This record gives sequence, structure tokens and C-alpha cells, in this order.
Amino acid sequence: MDGSLTGIAPRQLTEVLARRLTEEPALVLNGPRTVGKSTLLHELAARLGRPVIDCDDPSTRAAVRADPGRFVSGPSPILIDEYQHVPDLLGAIKAELNRDLSPGRFVLAGSTRYTTLPEAGQALTGRVDVLDVLPLTQAEIDGAADGSLVGSLLDGADVSHGSTPSTTTRDEYARRITSGGMPVVLRRPPGRSRSRWFANYLELVIERDVLELSRVRQREMLPRLLRVVAARSGQILNIASTASAVGMEKSGAENYLKLLDAVFLVQRLPAWGTTLGSRVARQPKAHLVDSGVMAWLLGLTPEKIATNDPAALTEYGHLVETFAVGEILRQVTWLDSPVAVGHFRTSDGQEVDLILERDDGMVFAFEIKAGTRVDQADLAGIRALRARLGKRLAKAIVLYTGALAFQFDDDTLALPLDTLWSRASS
Repeated sequence: MDGSLTGIAPRQLTEVLARRLTEEPALVLNGPRTVGKSTLLHELAARLGRPVIDCDDPSTRAAVRADPGRFVSGPSPILIDEYQHVPDLLGAIKAELNRDLSPGRFVLAGSTRYTTLPEAGQALTGRVDVLDVLPLTQAEIDGAADGSLVGSLLDGADVSHGSTPSTTTRDEYARRITSGGMPVVLRRPPGRSRSRWFANYLELVIERDVLELSRVRQREMLPRLLRVVAARSGQILNIASTASAVGMEKSGAENYLKLLDAVFLVQRLPAWGTTLGSRVARQPKAHLVDSGVMAWLLGLTPEKIATNDPAALTEYGHLVETFAVGEILRQVTWLDSPVAVGHFRTSDGQEVDLILERDDGMVFAFEIKAGTRVDQADLAGIRALRARLGKRLAKAIVLYTGALAFQFDDDTLALPLDTLWSRASS
């Protein structure tokens, strides 16, 4: 496969949604525009024989605003798309849930992070379960709706993937990673058609969704800020340096970054392990939500990567990390048990790209390398983490673009990057 898509991709979240509907009174499907939330909602509507109230439609939105209580009463489940356009809906839903907390009463879908809506904090606290609907995983693009390296790993299974070498080529990795996981763009041919889509998509999100959230005095700064964050994706988020790069005040850049996060263009990966000592860094990392968007912003194409230009390869290294972190975090959204996520970094620069902590305190560490070789020098961050955690470090994995799976003397496992999806489809 080359990272392209035909038809509707099977979603692992379909089964997750069905399970949660039997347990929770209200569900929110939260994720970027055009990522497939409406598709999930309409599939559910068809299965249950229920209509979808689409607040993205101007006439429907006006009717709901005029009388939100009318639209949230009646037989369950009530399905509402792009609910964030009518925030008063949340208060009306709260009133309904005060009367009846039966499972499966409401399913809402929205393109703005639920926690960033002012009304969300007080309206449905403790009564809503938020499911992140993120760009497609590579397994979903390939047509495999089941299988999860992360789920198997956290369940204690052997994830060494046997002795069969990976057959994914460097060129295929570059195609997949620069394509990302947005369903609409994956149905277009690579090149100008996809480039136009990315340009139009970002303009729509910034001009419509961001400006709906907040009055922005320097609208032209938002694309500039996003490009700077893309160039620093996978690195420690230094607000002062980022603000300086676009000619903004620090407070303004922070507010604008919150808006880009709210509409799922950017995600912050918090520092993990801050209780392990004063020498552990506390700043988050910033990642773009989709590696395809990041590649377009940086002008990275498979052809440019193939030239081996040093500057392009440096950017590609950050892109590979953002891609792999995204793949792993999407698999985390399929899990029923809570998992804490973050990155680990010491004050002297030893770091681990991604940490997953199970609810029993056991830790799983991922280091991500764009190269085809892994050696002892690449394990410095994992060694620093292992020294602090001891037996709490259940497994440490290095994902890289080489072909072989092997284990180091300290039990750190090196796996081909495509284990994240080939495991699901094998």
C-alpha cells in the first residue's frame, strides 16, 4: 500500500462507540474537520434508525438556537453533529440528564475540543464521555479495522513481531508519512490536488472555526504561527521563542496556540515524570495532529526527502516522530482503560519521545528514529528513564525504519516502524 484510500475506511472506533453507548448517558465525538466524525455518526444513525441534527446547516442551526430544549427531548439516542455551533445545547442536555441518566441518551460530534468550550466546564461534567476521532491510522487506511500494537503491548503480549523482516521501503515510509491520515485528502492523487486540499482546509479551519471561537485581532499571524509550530513539531514548546519567530508578544502567541489546539491543528504532549526529580523538564512538546498537514506546511514531499538534502532530512526526522506519536496516540483512543501520556526529558537533554502510563503505574516508553539503524547511543534517554523507574518500566521500544526486530541486553526492543500497522493487517 502507498498511503492512498478508496472507499470508506473501517474504523476501530466503531466498536468502541457501540460499547460506550451501552455505558454512558452522553458521548462526544471530538476531532478535526473532515476526519470522519459525521460518517461515524451517520453510520450509528442508520443502524439505530435515528435522524442526525446537523448544526453545520445554517437553517438547522437557527432553529436549534431558537429552541434548544425542543431538539434534545424525545426518544434516545439523540444525535447532533457540530454541536459547538449552538453552545446552549449543552445546558439543555444537562437539564434532560438531570431527569434521566440512562445510558445512550446523546451522541454529539464536534470539531472544537470539548474542554475548550466555556460552557463545557460546568454543563456536563461527570456525565459525558469524550471520544477523540483523529486522522486514520495506517492499518485503517490499509483496510484493517482490528489489531493494535499499543493494546497488545499494554495487555502484556509479546509484540516482537516474530523474525520476518519488514518489507516497507524508505520510499513507502516517505509516501505514507507525508500523506497523513485525513480521509478526504487520501482519496485525491498525490501532488497538486492534495496540495490544494491542504491549503483550502487550513483556510477553512482558521477563517471559520478559529474565528468562531474568539475574536482574533491579528488573523494573518495564525498561519505564520502554525508554520513555525510545524517546523518545531516534536520539540519542546518554547512560547517565548515561538512568539519571537512570528513577531508577536508572548501572551498573544500563547492565546493563539490555544486556539490552534482547540481546532485540532496542534496538540500538546505534556511533560511526564515531573515527580521523579528536579532535573526532569516540565515543558510540553508540541506536535501537529496530522503528519500530512505538517509535511505540506514544510514543503516536504517524498521526492524532496529522496534527495537526501541535510535540511530536508532534519525536518523529516521531526516529521517521522510526529507521525509515529500520532499513530500511537490514535491507538490509545481505542482503549477502555485510562492511559496517561507524555514525553520524558532531563535537564541535560536525555529524552524519550513518548511515555504511556497504565492505570496501575506501569510505564511503556517509545523512542522514535527516522534512520535505518539503532545503536546503544540511541538508548541514552531510555537508560535515564530506567534508572529512575526500575521495574515500573514495563517495556521500552525503539521504532525505526530498518527491517529487523531485535532486543538489546537491557531488554529494550527495537521494532520496524511499520509494526504499528503491519501487526494489525498480518
